[in-house]
Amino acid sequence: MHEPYRIIMHETGGTDVLKVEHFEPRQPGPGEALVKQAASGLNFIDTYYRTGLYPVKLPFVQGSEGAGTVEAVGEGVTNVKPGDRVAYLGAGTYATHFTGPAARMVKLPDGISEEDGAAVLLKGLTAWMLLFEIRPVTDRDTVLIWAPVGGVGTVLTPWAASLGARVIAVTSTPEKAEKAEELGASDTIVGYEDVAKKVRELTGGVGVDVSLDSVGKRSFEASLSSLKKRGWMISYGNASGAADPMPPGRLAAGGSLILTRPSLFSFIESPEDLARGARHLFAAMKTGTFGADIGQRFYMKEAGKAHEALESGKTTGATVLMP
Repeated sequence: MHEPYRIIMHETGGTDVLKVEHFEPRQPGPGEALVKQAASGLNFIDTYYRTGLYPVKLPFVQGSEGAGTVEAVGEGVTNVKPGDRVAYLGAGTYATHFTGPAARMVKLPDGISEEDGAAVLLKGLTAWMLLFEIRPVTDRDTVLIWAPVGGVGTVLTPWAASLGARVIAVTSTPEKAEKAEELGASDTIVGYEDVAKKVRELTGGVGVDVSLDSVGKRSFEASLSSLKKRGWMISYGNASGAADPMPPGRLAAGGSLILTRPSLFSFIESPEDLARGARHLFAAMKTGTFGADIGQRFYMKEAGKAHEALESGKTTGATVLMP
C-alpha cells in the first residue's frame, strides 16, 4: 500500500511543473463520496491547463474524469454506497483518492472495468450528446464526422454507424482513414482540401444531414458547405483553433442551415440526465458497439511523460493514469 498522493502544479509551464505531493484524502461532506481511485482519464485540455493556455487558480490538481471504489459517503447520499464501483466527472482526479459530489457519480455495470470507465466517460457522454440529444441521428441520415479516430471519434464513428447512419469521415492520413473504415465509416476523405466538393460527389450533389465538427477554424466553412438544405452544423471542438465569426445570413444562404455549439455540461446538469447518458453509453459498450480503446497506460507519478506522449501526437485512442 502506498501513501495517498496527488499530482499538483504550483506554476504553469513544461511537464516538470507536475509534482507528486502526499496528502490526507478529505472525508466526504453532505452529498459527497470518497473514492479510492483505480484510474484517471487523460484529456487534451489537461495540457492547456498545465501550460497556462487555459488559466486556472494555482495550486491546481489536474484531471476531470476518474473511476474507482467508494470508501465512504456523506450525509444524504443514497445513489452510491461503500464498495460500489463508480465512474465520474470531477475536478482533481490526478490522485489516489477523490472526494466529490455523489450526484456526479455513476455506478459501473458488471463487465465494464474501472479503467474503461475512466477512459471513456467524458468522451462517451460527448458522443451520446451529439448523436441522441441535439439532433437525434437515425438510419435515414448521412453524417459527416471530422477526426473520426480521435478520442471522441473512436466512440462517435461506430456508434453513428450502429444507428444505421451513413458515415462520411474526414481525416488527415490514409492510415487514419483505414481505421475509420474499420470503425464503421462508409466513406473516407483524406486531407482537408476540397472537402465540401468531395462530399457533394459522394452524396449525388445533395450534401449531408449533419456535420459533427471538432476541428474548428480549418473545417468550419467546409462543414457548412457540405450540408444539405436545413442541415445541422454541430461544432463541438477547436483542434485547429476557434472558428472565425460568421454573419447569420450565411445560414440562410446555405438553405436555412442550423448551427449550434454545445457544451456537454448543459446536457448533464441534472443527476437524472447524467444517469440516462451513462446508461446509453454502458449499454452500447456491453453490446460491443465500441470499446474504451485504451491505447496507453501510465503510472500517475509519470503524468509528465503522459502529457509529453499526448502532445507529441504519438498516442492512439484513450490514455489512462493509474495510481
